[in-house]
Amino acid sequence: MKKGHYQYIGLAYIAPWLIGLFVFQLYPLVSSLWYSLTNYAFINEAAFVGPRNYVTAFTKDVNFMKSLSVTLLYVFTAVPAKLVMAMLVALLLNRKLRGTYLFRTVYYLPSILGASVAVSILWRFLFMKEGYINNIIAALGLPAVDWTGRPDTALFTISLITVWQFGSSMVLYLAALKQVPAELYESARIDGAGRLRQFFQITLPMISPVVFFTLVMQLISGFQDFTAPLLVTSGGPAKATYLFGLMLYDNAFRFFKMGYAAALSWVLFAIILVITGIIFRFSNVMVYYEDGGKH
Repeated sequence: MKKGHYQYIGLAYIAPWLIGLFVFQLYPLVSSLWYSLTNYAFINEAAFVGPRNYVTAFTKDVNFMKSLSVTLLYVFTAVPAKLVMAMLVALLLNRKLRGTYLFRTVYYLPSILGASVAVSILWRFLFMKEGYINNIIAALGLPAVDWTGRPDTALFTISLITVWQFGSSMVLYLAALKQVPAELYESARIDGAGRLRQFFQITLPMISPVVFFTLVMQLISGFQDFTAPLLVTSGGPAKATYLFGLMLYDNAFRFFKMGYAAALSWVLFAIILVITGIIFRFSNVMVYYEDGGKH
């Protein structure tokens, strides 16, 4: 077989991936940028309006800043809580205990389910005013809490779904913990270092690349959360859980302002890009590399 034939065979193998890349990723990306500069609304031809959609978002849409502030509060509370929970459980499961493998599976199960429709509906039944959580509270002689009906508790209730699904981060932390040399802990114990000092001076620096990776990925995922606020609270009460993803959905599929929704998606993309860039800017402070970061 001639040498050129191997190139065609190679292209044939990667053709499905290339088609998926261009049809399902690059084309939607470019077309959404174009639609963000138009007044497209499904029923009309897309007419170019320039940056009008972006100006409307920042100057005329009263829901924009409300949704953005709620999303930032949600992301910067739920994501750190999720990562802390994942770290605590990973540290616990890294110890030699009976039934460790069973517990690892059990803790990972919520992440397999994901923020699915079934989980969101289950959460709604658990935290509704006459739900199981309030039944437990009533059994303790305490007053019931309207978890999803009060602005000061609704976002907390939604955040719990994210915190509950810490399994994927836990598995990454657990794998990283297994790679920390035991000799470092032995030397620290000889020097009289306690568990807390060992964690902050050995464990955390050694697994900091994984912590950094999970932080970035969970932040990006958090900004795009949609299913739970839609099905549990529908963005209420008083738009206390009106996350940016829900605002995008409303403008695109309820109000049929597809051009405006495309502009909002690019605003969200820019926000994620800026925040991720800031985090990477300080990565040399946050992350310890054995080779000094020279890869």
